[in-house]
This record gives sequence, structure tokens and C-alpha cells, in this order.
Amino acid sequence: MPIEIFPELDSTNALLWQRYQGQCTMPRVAIALAQTAGRGQWGRTWISAPGGLYLSVLVPVELDPQFAYSLTLASVWGIVERLQEQGIPVQIKWPNDLLLQGKKLGGIKTETKVSQGKISAAVVGVGLNYQNPVPPTGINLEQFWQGTLKIEGDRLAALVIAGILQGTQKLAHSSIENILPDYFKHLKNLGETITYEGHQGIITGVNKKGELLVKLTAPGASSIVKIPPGQISLGYE
Repeated sequence: MPIEIFPELDSTNALLWQRYQGQCTMPRVAIALAQTAGRGQWGRTWISAPGGLYLSVLVPVELDPQFAYSLTLASVWGIVERLQEQGIPVQIKWPNDLLLQGKKLGGIKTETKVSQGKISAAVVGVGLNYQNPVPPTGINLEQFWQGTLKIEGDRLAALVIAGILQGTQKLAHSSIENILPDYFKHLKNLGETITYEGHQGIITGVNKKGELLVKLTAPGASSIVKIPPGQISLGYE
């Protein structure tokens, strides 16, 4: 598996799409110590200061485009599994954030290429706060470990890459329905009460399209509302 490491890039996702030549037969990785044009999901700016971990993995895929978001669900699940094995109690904040102690540790951005009606390749990009400056709603691993970095940066990168591959390979050989029960175990928002378009409801899960499932709680209400990723922000503690 080719792995390229750079002191600085505009975007690890963009670099891998430059390397992509119309077909993808094996995973490929790009890692940057800083990014000058990093982007989060839906085009939002992702601050990529030195000290963080910024990487992307190009993976071969064969998937119906309507289920493209299952790549993000599978990848974030795999990453959480790997980090929890190292004693980092990370959780998932729908749809694509990694939470630690109620604050944002990182996020995932997935991009895809479609060929002949099927997704044929995907780039899963991850930004993870390691020892970089973070806003009040964020946390880095140096803060979590109270000044002692218990996992070296290269080891952390290996864990994240392994998590992405674990998730995308399980998705390829099984289905997102077999991943979602474990995804829900790590979903911080499960059971929370939210207000959407003036209606109050309880979060009951996520479907294979990545839509948040909310059961309305008004008297006599019994319907489940499906909220696509990007339509609401659930916020942080």
C-alpha cells in the first residue's frame, strides 16, 4: 500500500485524487503535517494547523451512489474501534465527528467517484487533533493525556488508517446493516431530545443513507423523521 508523507499540502484528499488514474485496485494513503486548504464535510473550512494529524485514504469501492454516506459511517466506526482499543474513550457525533469528553477530537470527509452508475473509488479524509491548537469546542490528545503524548504520531496515523480500512472492508464484504448496531454503541446522540423544524423528538438511530432518525414526541405523534446529513448541527457539550 503506497503511503506518501508531506510536511505541508493544500489537501490530502486533493492529492489522492491527483494520483487517481481512473481506476483503483488497492488503497493508497497521503499524510500531511499541515494543510493550507483543508475542507470538512459540505465544504466547510477545516483548520489544519501544524501539530494535528491530517490524512486521507483512497480505497476501491463498488457501491450504489444512494448509499455513499455509508462509507463515512463505516469509516468513523472503524476509527472509533481502533482508538478505544488504545484506551481513548472516543465517541461518534452524528454525522461525521469524533468526540472526546464531549468536545471535537476530529472529523471525516468522504468523497467519491462514480463510474457506470456505481461508486468505483472513494477518498476518506480525516483530521484529528493531536497537539495542535483547538477552539473551546475542541480537544486534542495532548490535553486529554494532560501533557503526555502516550501514542506517537506515526502510531496514531497507523491506527486511523487501520480503522478506515477495517470499516470500508467490512462494508465491502458485508453491508452497512451489519455495522450499524456497533455504530450505535458509540453514537453519543442516541436517545437525545432535539428540535427540528419546530417539532421535538428523540434520536433513535441512523439509517444506511446516513439520515438521522428522530421519533416525534408530540401528543399523538408516532412518525419517524429522517434528517439528511448537513441539515442540522447537533452541537457540543
